Amino acid sequence: MDNSLNAISPLDGRYFNKIKELAPIFSESALIKYRLKVEVEYLLALAGESKISEIGTLAEADKVYLQNLYLKFNEAEAAKVKKIEQTTNHDVKAAEYYLKEKISKIKGLNSEFVHFALTSEDVNNLAYSLMLKDGLAVYENYLKKLLKILKDLAIRYKGMPLLALTHGQPATPTTVGKELAIFYWRLAEKIRGIAEHKLQGKFSGAVGNWNAQVIAYPKVDWPAFSQKFVESLGLVFNPLTTQIESHDSLASIYHKLIRTNNVIKNLDQDIWLYISRDIFKLKAVKGEVGSSTMPHKINPIDFENSEGNMGLSNALLAHLADKLPVSRWQRDLTDSTVLRNQGVALGYGLLALTMALKGLEKLEVNKEKAADELNAHWEVLAEPIQVVLRKAGYPKPYETLKQLTRGQKITKPVVQKFIRGLKIAKAEKAELLRLTPEKYLGLAVKLVDKYLK
Repeated sequence: MDNSLNAISPLDGRYFNKIKELAPIFSESALIKYRLKVEVEYLLALAGESKISEIGTLAEADKVYLQNLYLKFNEAEAAKVKKIEQTTNHDVKAAEYYLKEKISKIKGLNSEFVHFALTSEDVNNLAYSLMLKDGLAVYENYLKKLLKILKDLAIRYKGMPLLALTHGQPATPTTVGKELAIFYWRLAEKIRGIAEHKLQGKFSGAVGNWNAQVIAYPKVDWPAFSQKFVESLGLVFNPLTTQIESHDSLASIYHKLIRTNNVIKNLDQDIWLYISRDIFKLKAVKGEVGSSTMPHKINPIDFENSEGNMGLSNALLAHLADKLPVSRWQRDLTDSTVLRNQGVALGYGLLALTMALKGLEKLEVNKEKAADELNAHWEVLAEPIQVVLRKAGYPKPYETLKQLTRGQKITKPVVQKFIRGLKIAKAEKAELLRLTPEKYLGLAVKLVDKYLK
């Protein structure tokens, strides 16, 4: 039986195959694994502290055994932890008891140093940041795939003239490639911001003061020990916290993801509109149905799905970013239940990314339609003509072109007749007569060459 048919979330059901790379990172089993990683590495760090002799000694083989507890952690082992949790009704404590049971095989190691002087949040905040770090790596990989496709399309169509629309009305021409290059440029900047972002972690006990640690071992420099440990996990140490890490760095990366997703959502909408203008066409896929009643339809469903799922992703990310930095006094539990959904937020975003990629692969450019559209709007040459007239000292050039073109159907003969009647230098008149909407492209091609090649 297909269990996905009974999944409540479409991410775990209908769309699972599109986002399954995130399952080993954000699942319940994965969360336990990340917690075990923190607990094991902390135990090893304690064993390496010369001022803590009571922990016992560890052979090299023991260290390998301990690290394999999380490196080779699987679903069967996760089930054992969940069984313990049925008794403890506490997920972190269940992981602690599981680990103690596993290390009982190591002679000479004091198992009471598992989770020594820690609060659950010391483990959880690091585990959640580590999983997000790995999840972002997957997300970045798909963003870079999208970036490459945008670059290729921008370069391929850098010289293809396109009627621009400002306020939905015919405007100064551009090129298909230059408009796609804008999305490339925006997305590249966002990817850099995500890659450079540093997630924070705390490791300072029940209320952030190392109270229990200092009582047990007053001669250990606990802030220095904790900083070294947190940094060894690839995170930035936060020395001043309550029981919980303040989540400001999490909120910051969520906002960066929202801005990144918005670029893609903007791309989805623009491509959809170009398709509706027939500037882009969609390749017909054998066997696919566009409409249950209209056989001719090839709908832009990939871009629509992408846009919709980006909205879901951003809604969750916005709530995460808004809620997590706010906690009552030294802590409340609202952050814990919300944090479990960061994988869902990335899941909807990754789903949207895969749909955008799929849609772009189906695109075909309709050069004939683009050319016909431009040639139907010679009024867009009112801008260059009036600018040349300004330069030539012609009286009221803007007003003259406004009277000629505004709200009227303008054709090539109308424009060229007007130009021939102008009292300006022959060279400037000849230049204007050579001008067509398709040639009025400014630096569009050079901009693509300069900033993408």
